[in-house]
Amino acid sequence: MLKRNEKPDSEECLGALGAVQDALYVLNGKWKIPIIIALREGHKRFGELQKAVKGISAKVLSHELKHLEMNEFIERRVCDTMPVVVEYELTPYSDTLSHVIESLRQWGEAHRHKIRSSVKEKKAEAV
Repeated sequence: MLKRNEKPDSEECLGALGAVQDALYVLNGKWKIPIIIALREGHKRFGELQKAVKGISAKVLSHELKHLEMNEFIERRVCDTMPVVVEYELTPYSDTLSHVIESLRQWGEAHRHKIRSSVKEKKAEAV
């Protein structure tokens, strides 16, 4: 991994940029990772997922589930029951995101702490 002031060659830079763009394309938006986190507890029905992922509309959840299924992070299972039950669960491939999600969590906590500290400092300076 390159450090801030290291000079990569243009091929290395383009390769890194392309890989990051691919990852952001697949995980874009604010709902995909929360859906994946909600499914870590086990399979869920649509309504259970909508309750677990606070604030998501049914339309958006349906759209995001289709994208996650297309990218093989989740599996949609239709149970042969009456009425028909549809459940969603993570695939083994979704485990490849574990370190990404953990890194995002750690960074988010550190960032929240930094911003709160900065706000407190600015308030103290203003007094």
